[in-house]
Amino acid sequence: MCEEPDYCFYIENWEAMPSAGYANAGKDRINWGVDPSPDLVVEIDITSYTDVNDYLPYGVPEVWLFKKNQLVIYRLQGDRYTVEISSRYFPNINVSEVVTESLKIAYERNTSAAIRELRQKLASDN
Repeated sequence: MCEEPDYCFYIENWEAMPSAGYANAGKDRINWGVDPSPDLVVEIDITSYTDVNDYLPYGVPEVWLFKKNQLVIYRLQGDRYTVEISSRYFPNINVSEVVTESLKIAYERNTSAAIRELRQKLASDN
């Protein structure tokens, strides 16, 4: 059975969640046998090891795996995950670059500055 992801999001299938469409709202854990699979899973490996293939049986369309200060985007293609350079859910954003920039700002200044600049960047891109 799959471990609970660090973060998960229902994007295309938000209406299928019994929690009124909010990603994991009101739920402590995903019931993998009952709930629909999330559209996007984010795993941050600092002290543990995640194998992207753990999500194959659940058909999670996209998995972001962050380890060793690098983000790798995996997309489900048939019966396997392939490494991609962009997200299917955020095609106009270089997610890896944004994560790297945000982490650098957080390290050099603080988390609040990183979040503030990220919000400004995303707002200006729209």
